[in-house]
Amino acid sequence: MPELPEVETVRQGLAQWAIGRRISAVEVRHPRAVRRHEPGGEHFADVLTGRTITDVRRRGKYLWLPLDSGDALIGHLGMSGQLLLQPVGAADELHLRVRFRFADDGPELRFVDQRTFGGLSVSEGGAELPAEIAHIARDPMDPEFSDAGFVAALRKRRTEVKRALLDQTLISGVGNIYADEALWRARLHGARPTDALTAPAAGRLLGHVRDVLGEAIKQGGTSFDELYVNVNGESGYFDRSLNAYGREGEPCPRCGTPIRREAFMNRSSYSCPRCQPRPRGGLRG
Repeated sequence: MPELPEVETVRQGLAQWAIGRRISAVEVRHPRAVRRHEPGGEHFADVLTGRTITDVRRRGKYLWLPLDSGDALIGHLGMSGQLLLQPVGAADELHLRVRFRFADDGPELRFVDQRTFGGLSVSEGGAELPAEIAHIARDPMDPEFSDAGFVAALRKRRTEVKRALLDQTLISGVGNIYADEALWRARLHGARPTDALTAPAAGRLLGHVRDVLGEAIKQGGTSFDELYVNVNGESGYFDRSLNAYGREGEPCPRCGTPIRREAFMNRSSYSCPRCQPRPRGGLRG
């Protein structure tokens, strides 16, 4: 599933090509793509037609596009969602779900989603911050993110540190890939209890999270298959810089010990047995 760097890469592309453009027509080709818009697909198209996109913003893994009406278009990519800019008349993608045409007759915006876990909706009056995503915490790339607040909240939790990093009400945008990479840099096992972390250790971990996310954004995110691409259909290449995630059996770049894989919340965790010793009790998955 796309994490913060992938969604931020898409946001940057949309900001370059969509701001200031007026929507002239909306075609909903699959109702599941707008299932979160309770009034339905016809209403979704009606409230967007004639509206101008004034900005492109992000909260965690969610995108929202404020409109001149004061409403906002919300998007979540799910596991395979893509927001693509295509020339008018270009062949339709096999899994095209929603099409946006613009008054300037320039490139149209297409929502393509093979697995249909993503979706679009309109938030009435949500231009500043849609109520539907207001519960999601700020991410560490947000200028208003509070480092001290995060460290204090993390240390008060009675959970494992990786579970905390994946808690979108505590810190948003961090998924399985970047949590593993930050923990490798911090030399912490994901099962380390959060309430056993010192404030300096928690602060260092946050710094590694921020560094990993920033580096991944510069490289366009991580693409393991053709499902994640930017608005121009291009893949990210941060997978070439991964130190732990997906590297089972390969030597740790720091000490040479083979990277291990462990079951975690129906997924996998990757870490170095030597650099990231497992705490007593093991990883509770």
